[in-house]
Amino acid sequence: MARSSSLPHRAVTQAKALLWAAQGVANEEIARRCHVDSDTVRGWRKRFADKGVDGVGKIAEGRGRKSWLPPGTVEAVVHDTLQEVPEDGSTQWTTRSMAKRFGIGKDSVARIWRDHELKPWRVKSFKISNDPHFEDKLVDVVGLYLDPPERAVVFSFDEKTQCQALDRTQPSLPMRPGRGGTLTHDYKRNGTTDLFATLNVGTGEVIYDCKKRHTGRDVLSFFKLIDLHVPRSSTSMWCSTTFPPTRRRRSRPGSLIQGAPVGTCISHRPRVPGSISSKAGSSSSLSGAYAAACSRASRR
Repeated sequence: MARSSSLPHRAVTQAKALLWAAQGVANEEIARRCHVDSDTVRGWRKRFADKGVDGVGKIAEGRGRKSWLPPGTVEAVVHDTLQEVPEDGSTQWTTRSMAKRFGIGKDSVARIWRDHELKPWRVKSFKISNDPHFEDKLVDVVGLYLDPPERAVVFSFDEKTQCQALDRTQPSLPMRPGRGGTLTHDYKRNGTTDLFATLNVGTGEVIYDCKKRHTGRDVLSFFKLIDLHVPRSSTSMWCSTTFPPTRRRRSRPGSLIQGAPVGTCISHRPRVPGSISSKAGSSSSLSGAYAAACSRASRR
């Protein structure tokens, strides 16, 4: 504690004074080194004898600097943090938005949250699957990682990072002191579409198709669409849940995987015929039967 660079100055000074006292330095000399009164040093030593290390640097109840915040401000900040949501449509409070609401400083809001163990920025996600065949699909997906087939390609599907999920499939638990809020990782899709797109790095041509879902049949039909437009060659593919593209994306010379947004799962088409496996993403759980169908389609 005496060598700490992050603890409060009060705690560091008292720790140094106690170490000097353990070495036999007189109280008057310790007071001179710490620029305090000798009675203050005696109080530090008495508190250390009563409470030990836990009492070093602590302010006694009722002592210290008084809060300048108006009465009831702390209770109001805690209440709004737990019960209210920002009026601008944000998903959570920030220190600046809460400070603007009550006309106080952001550091004061951060101190109130720290004293009451509130962390609005922390959210834990959970998911309870209602799929009756979830266990069988789980075995297929885990098997791809433990024992992948020879010359296999795993396609993973996920939403674009720009999507903000506000309507969850299950009720969320509110935030409590010492525990963050919870919410499911999946959400209700209102007015979105599934975009399948592939980029021919040789010509810069983008082939895409929009569907309402991304089941195994939809993915297989898109693979067939690629075979109709592009001869069997190296391409890069990405799939995401978003709106149809509005312009063609240019490819950068010398790069194989291009045109996919950051965070989107990217895969390659195999250069030689082989087995194609599938991975269940957050909203598409594909079984081994679909992997076999993809394999037959690839051979054709």
